[in-house]
Amino acid sequence: MLDSLLIRTRAVPPEPPRRRGATTLGPERQRFGLLKAVLAAVPWLQVGMGAAIVLAAAMVPWGASQVLSAMDRQILAIDVTGTLVGENRTDLERKAGDWIGKSFFATDLSEIKIELERRPWVESAAVRRVWPDRLAIEIREKKPLAYWNSDRLVSRTGELFSPDNPEVAGRLPRLAGPDERVRDVIRMARTMSDTLAGHGLGFAGLTLEQRGAWTLSLANGIEVVLGRDQVEERFTRFLTVYENRLISRADEVSRVDARYTNGVAVKWKSDKVAGSGTKS
Repeated sequence: MLDSLLIRTRAVPPEPPRRRGATTLGPERQRFGLLKAVLAAVPWLQVGMGAAIVLAAAMVPWGASQVLSAMDRQILAIDVTGTLVGENRTDLERKAGDWIGKSFFATDLSEIKIELERRPWVESAAVRRVWPDRLAIEIREKKPLAYWNSDRLVSRTGELFSPDNPEVAGRLPRLAGPDERVRDVIRMARTMSDTLAGHGLGFAGLTLEQRGAWTLSLANGIEVVLGRDQVEERFTRFLTVYENRLISRADEVSRVDARYTNGVAVKWKSDKVAGSGTKS
């Protein structure tokens, strides 16, 4: 048996007395202090205003769509206006009627415009909404300049078009030629028409053949063959001969061939042919 028990203990210094109400946080206090500093540095007013603006901007399209949906209604009537010659107003209104019953706001007006401008006579169509349930369509027609190759029309802008009723264009000059040369024919026709008007003659038509030969038609029924070369010079020569020799007998002339070096050949309505010079 053990006569004695020896117990050794490590000496522990006494704790210092704590102040009443004081606590010791250590690292936790440092972390909270850093967080407070970070939060204090954030411009909360600006952040709040920015967030509000972003939220409001996001809400505008949604709100607008909700308002438009609430206000939307069907198209109940379509008004067609414009000075119409080739187009039939009833047909236009019937075509526009395809959009009756469609959404007033959701209907794409550009689609209506494109569809109407596919019609041969329509140069442009302006479409707008009229609150609360109508569409207004203003039609501008193409202005025909002349008949082209007997079955079509050419506009003043040089556009060829093929309506079902070309005859409603009335009395117009008749131009003919390859489609790709339409602007050349118009240019020559305008020049000749202006010159003829200065000599008291009316312009009726002009033909450009595939091989490049020109033939002029006058309002008094005379046909003038000008050929392929020196067309302007031959045209001037014809006018000189006409004023000096033919004007008094114009109603007897059927055809004048100006493809001669020093003169012209005249075909009379009585089938007699008179002329001089050498054809070139």
